[in-house]
Amino acid sequence: MGSKLERIPCGKGPYSVGCTDLMTGPGIQGSFLRLFYPSQNDTYCEDALWIPKKEYYYGLSIFLNACRTVGAFFLASYVGPVTCPAKWNAAFKPGERYPLIIFSHGLGAFRTLYSAICMEMASRGFVVAAIEHRDQSASATYYYKEKPSSEAKGAASERQEDWIYYRKLKANEDEVPIRRQQVHQRADECTRALNLLLDINSGKPVVNLMPVSFDWTPLKDSIDVHRIAVMGHSFGAATAVETLSKDVRFKCAVALDAWMLPLCDEVYAGVHQPLLFINSEKFQWAANVVEMEKLEAANRETKMITIKGTVHQSFPDFTFLAGSIVGKIFRLKGEIDPNVAIDVSNKASLAFLQKHLGLKKGFDQWDPLVEGEGPHVIPGTNMELPPTLPPSNQ
Repeated sequence: MGSKLERIPCGKGPYSVGCTDLMTGPGIQGSFLRLFYPSQNDTYCEDALWIPKKEYYYGLSIFLNACRTVGAFFLASYVGPVTCPAKWNAAFKPGERYPLIIFSHGLGAFRTLYSAICMEMASRGFVVAAIEHRDQSASATYYYKEKPSSEAKGAASERQEDWIYYRKLKANEDEVPIRRQQVHQRADECTRALNLLLDINSGKPVVNLMPVSFDWTPLKDSIDVHRIAVMGHSFGAATAVETLSKDVRFKCAVALDAWMLPLCDEVYAGVHQPLLFINSEKFQWAANVVEMEKLEAANRETKMITIKGTVHQSFPDFTFLAGSIVGKIFRLKGEIDPNVAIDVSNKASLAFLQKHLGLKKGFDQWDPLVEGEGPHVIPGTNMELPPTLPPSNQ
């Protein structure tokens, strides 16, 4: 391997992929997201920076229980140069109505850490909004607050970044109510992001607080308002389930290695849309899968598969950037090649999305994966479950 740093894989679909950042106000009540989208073949655009600000390294260090400055130094020197192969601010490709995916990150992550999945979906003809949550579950995030200008009246007030870091649980603190509160906020943020993108789709001008020059006007009438899905990993997968229960505009969801603790039976009762659980082999445990099976029992369109040889970190981008030894030590890599694992997950997701969003894209070639058929997948779970539920209808 030498000193060559591994790369985040490109999308495999026919569309070029662009990406840009969008933050709207006011303050913490606005939306913050990275948008991945089908772009024009713009060769002049640079690849997007993967981790855009040093504060994210501080946040990751806090989340990983490392010394903030030392951890940030090592992270910055290790992954600082990493870009993701999406063209930064490339011109949007109009002329079609694209289905929309809202993507929710896991605990300790932020909007850029699932770029491989988001780029793959955009390369297949989706617009993907990767949200950065401000519920103190991201390792770091920020919003702009107005700094009153002391200059002459009428001068533009200066914007100041206000950073929000990961909130660690205190000793003996009950986790459940905290996570419930966070998942409510996260689902609201998914709905706000959807509203924002539908406003842009209807031609409303957008005020982007981020210092990026991107032309939003070609997005007018480019989102298929009847084909909207939500996806997420871990806490983000729980967020996807919560969002389905709160907002019927989301037609289906893909839950990657879901962490079910933040949810409850009242949430499940509100979910009537199809749902695909894609689990890793090493992260899940029986009580967590039993919660998923409640949703499966209630909805015949809900499916569950497990990808062999995967770990919880097989879904975020770090799995591609860690060498084999580092990857194994920190459980960023499973026994399976990370590119194979993400490919299986993406293809199963695409087949499921095609079916439940009514797309005509050829993703149905991967329908067997959704049934757990193929060399790297099993139907349902690898867990031994207590015999409390009727067997799942795979």
